[in-house]
Amino acid sequence: MGALAVIVNIIYLLICVVIIAVVLLQAGRSAGISGSIAGGAETFFGKHKGRDLDAKLSKYTGWIAVLFVIVSVVLVFLL
Repeated sequence: MGALAVIVNIIYLLICVVIIAVVLLQAGRSAGISGSIAGGAETFFGKHKGRDLDAKLSKYTGWIAVLFVIVSVVLVFLL
């Protein structure tokens, strides 16, 4: 295994830890039927939906997941 493969493996492990942490920081979606109706309307029609912590964490989760897939493909070609 070359030095580049070791570096990519370390980056891969760091991405794995970060994605686990970001997913665990997000609030659960099981607030019941009343929470899903009222909370969904507030999230959909609210003024600050882009600034909400859960919205930011959701965006970060998406970007980290894309990075995870890219690094996975790079690892397949390196090994």
